[in-house]
Amino acid sequence: MDWLRELLKQAGWEDAKIDAFIGDVNKELPKHFVPKSQYNELSETRKKLEKDVADRDKQIDDLGKTAGLSEDLKQQIETLKTENQTAKTQYESDLKEVKISNAITAALTGKVHNEKVVTGLIDKTKLVLGDDGKIVGLDEQLTGLKTSDAYLFKSDDQEQQQQQQPGIRVGAGRTEPPAGGQLSLGDAIAAQLTK
Repeated sequence: MDWLRELLKQAGWEDAKIDAFIGDVNKELPKHFVPKSQYNELSETRKKLEKDVADRDKQIDDLGKTAGLSEDLKQQIETLKTENQTAKTQYESDLKEVKISNAITAALTGKVHNEKVVTGLIDKTKLVLGDDGKIVGLDEQLTGLKTSDAYLFKSDDQEQQQQQQPGIRVGAGRTEPPAGGQLSLGDAIAAQLTK
């Protein structure tokens, strides 16, 4: 919500009014919006289900063509059952991997110097996906990494600096010309732009 806070400051709102407004937004936002990670999971699920339906339709068509051959039909049905069970298991495994990856990304965003490096240090085999969708074991691994490899994590000061918008502020800090009376080209342009 730092982006919203900055926009409101630029619009001239007072800090107390901004805090109250953002508090209200934080209460109402979950009622009307889906988190990006949850959207990504549902999108991946939808794509997988559409592919599965198309595969099953093709299987049914193939079965219709061979309906007269009872032994072949039984064998094909057994083969398809096995393939479908394997596909279901693979799908559940892939979905679990996506959920775990999204949880790791959400936990690391803005808190580490290099997300890929820290993600590589996390042992995903020790993470358990709970029925409520929460990842068990992630906080313990992150705490261990903060202790053993603290240099990978940003300090609170660095996180605050990252939240401030970097960039050039035209005319920032200049209110009068230098003592010699001449402005540099950059200062002259900045002075013209601020008029």
